[in-house]
Order: sequence, then C-alpha cells, then structure tokens
Amino acid sequence: MRRYSRIAGTGSYLPPRRLTNADLAAELATQGVETSDEWIVERTGIRARHFAAPDVGSSDLALQAAQRALEAAGLEASQIDLIIVATSTPDMVFPSTACILQHKLGNAGAAAFDVQAVCSGFVYALTVADAMIQSGAATRALVVGSEVFSRLLDFKDRTTCVLFGDGAGAVVLEASDQPGILATDLHADGKHVGILCVPGHVSGGHILGDPLLKMDGQAVFKLAVGVLEEAARATLAKAGKTEADIDWLIPHQANIRIMQSTARKLKLSMDKVVVTVDQHGNTSAASIPLALDAAVRSGRVHRGQTLMLEGVGGGFTWGAVLVQY
Repeated sequence: MRRYSRIAGTGSYLPPRRLTNADLAAELATQGVETSDEWIVERTGIRARHFAAPDVGSSDLALQAAQRALEAAGLEASQIDLIIVATSTPDMVFPSTACILQHKLGNAGAAAFDVQAVCSGFVYALTVADAMIQSGAATRALVVGSEVFSRLLDFKDRTTCVLFGDGAGAVVLEASDQPGILATDLHADGKHVGILCVPGHVSGGHILGDPLLKMDGQAVFKLAVGVLEEAARATLAKAGKTEADIDWLIPHQANIRIMQSTARKLKLSMDKVVVTVDQHGNTSAASIPLALDAAVRSGRVHRGQTLMLEGVGGGFTWGAVLVQY
C-alpha cells in the first residue's frame, strides 16, 4: 500500500502592529520619502502589512502559527516527529529557527531544521516533508513559513519597502493511505542571484556588504510569471491532471499583477485564486501558508478540493505543490 502525506491542520499568525499604506506613507514622509496609497495599490495590490515588535523573532511568530495548526489537526506538539521552518530571517546564525521553535513548543526528539529558499521556502519545505513521510522517515511533520522581513528593508527605497511584511503560517502533515500531496516540482537558477538579494553577512563581529534588501522589480516580474506557469504545468502533468482540475490556486502573495498574469496563463478565473496580499503584503516564505489558512478558516477551501500552491523567490528559486485537501 502506498504511503501518502495529507494536510491535517493549518494555522497562521500576523503580529498586531498593522500599517495601512497611509500609515506607512506618513512614516516615510518624515524621512523625505514620498509614496501614497494609490501608488502602492496600483502597482502591487497591497493595502496593509504587519510589522513585528523589535523583540519578536521569527520563532515567536512561528510558535503562534504552529500552535494553531496543531490545534486544528487535533494533535499535541509531542506527537510531531519532524519540524521544518522555511525562513530567510532566522532568529540566529545558528542554531536553526526550527530548533528554537521546537523548544518553545515543548517537543523533544523530532528532527528539526530550516530551509532557505526565500519566497519559495514553504513550497520547498513542504516537498521535503512530503518526501520524508512517503519514505517512512517521518510520520507527522510540522511545516512552517515564518518571516520578519521588516528587519531587511531599506526605508529610503520606496520601490521595495512598501512591498514586504512580517508573519507566519503553518501546516501539519501526517502519513495517510489516502492521496494528499499529489505531485511537486522544484527548481532554481543561481545566475539570477543579483536580481533579488540581501548582499551582506556577518564577519568578525561586523556587517560586510549591504544588509538591506535589493531588488530589480522588472526582472523579477518577468522571470516570475514564466517560471510559475511552467512549474504549475509540470506539477499537473506529474499528477495526471489539467488546469480544469484546479479548484484553488494559492500562489506566493507578492504582487497582484504577477498573480493575475499567472492565472491568465493557466486559464483560471481570479475567482479561483486565493488573494491575501492586500492584507499582509509579501511575507516571503510565510505567504502561501498564510493564504491557505485564511482560505480554510473562511470556508472557501474545504476537504476534497484540489489546490495548486506555487512560489518564486530569490536564488532564483521556484516550485509548485499540487494538493488534494
């Protein structure tokens, strides 16, 4: 009998500090940077984002999302034997944010590690967890995307600082004899490193390079739309499905224009696309599980439906996961 992994529960968390576009524009104006609600919405679809308090790390956001996912799955943290955290903003250089989260959850003994694929991180982490469950290396996995991207932003660059926010999303995967994750498809191309990166690092107690986010928006947009379509079609082909089988497209929540373009290429109405970018901006690895949890809890996504999750991020990385929820 084939062993599958199925999503048993979802959870998410946004820090309490919410900034509308007007709020952010007012703060930026004090630094001589001009922007507006109209300018941001027209180009991105974003209307608000959440920023974590200075003493709150990715593991703290991950804890809240993880607890909600465990509750939804009807499980205790002690029943989890694999913890994967997708993040580009870890609490420390090491140990992993997954190990820090493990301790906060009260779990001991589960394998725990981070995955770093930026905005594709959750898709990568979900694929790894699925493979480990299928192989028998794990039975119940907690997969989390958690980010405090506000720490990486240059608030003098209006083309990037208006895009990102903080948050966390999580799912619990468990072994099943019924299909859950149907197919996955992952890719990367390191020649595109320079179009989206944070080119700084710590050495000898000092920051070398630039520790703030840099992005070539036009290059990212052009690449993203193409690879997202390719990954979705490859994943459908592996599962023996077509675009018509997709009940919901749940993409990385980066920019409404990218999401609209991807939907058009897949011949999907925007009525079949889960959109939450307007409420939390680009939360990198957290955005897909945030959108998934919002759709589940609102009743839009329900058992038996087929979901296409897909993301693209710095690296350049991209991938998709087809799920029978």
